Amino acid sequence: MGFVPVKTAEQQAALMLAGVRDTIARERTQLTNTIRGYAAEFGLVAPKGLCKVEPLLARIAGDQTLPAVARDLFAVLSANLAEVQARFKVVDAKLLAWHRAHPVSVALARIPGVGPIGASLLVMKTPDPNAFRSGRHFAAWLGLTPTDHSTAGKVRLGVITRAGDEALRSVLVVGATSIVKLAKRGKGAGVSPWLIALLKRKPPKLAAVALANKIARIAWAMMSTGEAFDAKRPTPMPAAAAA
Repeated sequence: MGFVPVKTAEQQAALMLAGVRDTIARERTQLTNTIRGYAAEFGLVAPKGLCKVEPLLARIAGDQTLPAVARDLFAVLSANLAEVQARFKVVDAKLLAWHRAHPVSVALARIPGVGPIGASLLVMKTPDPNAFRSGRHFAAWLGLTPTDHSTAGKVRLGVITRAGDEALRSVLVVGATSIVKLAKRGKGAGVSPWLIALLKRKPPKLAAVALANKIARIAWAMMSTGEAFDAKRPTPMPAAAAA
């Protein structure tokens, strides 16, 4: 039976920092969706993206055809959004400071598709990487491996398990998805031949999960050995991609 290592008070505080950041981000998303939804009811539509909300609010504030009550309520929502944004920037700055203070997190951020947030979560949520026997076990703990229905000597792999830590798995998949999008557009500098070959055989979503699996294995190896990231070093192909 595997046991979860006991975290220190400092590690719990770091996880709290990441959790609070995620909570504020969800609050911000909910608020921007509310603004966009009400604005659309008045025929004011803006492109997707957080950066498009403030121009939308500026248009609303200058639109004298809107009822006064609506303009007042949009002003309240605008003030709420500014307050949420300010809180998010404070917590985000604290998380980035934590990341820069930890050499392992800085090293993990050099992996394409990881970045400071993903690297911080990897370090925070894996206090003892040697608790896992291999990179595959670590990827399985994150829910990035397919279910195994093998029988009678036949290998039969099912869907991705999605077990384990949802937040960390989601960050890795999102990062992998950005790499896949760049590779499909031909804009990714130094995209591995493995990923290019995979995209010729598999849908982008499946390729993103397979890439997230590979990223998790690389991260585990780096955390276990202390080695730096080497883009030229070959890594085993995940079973999900080989199928």
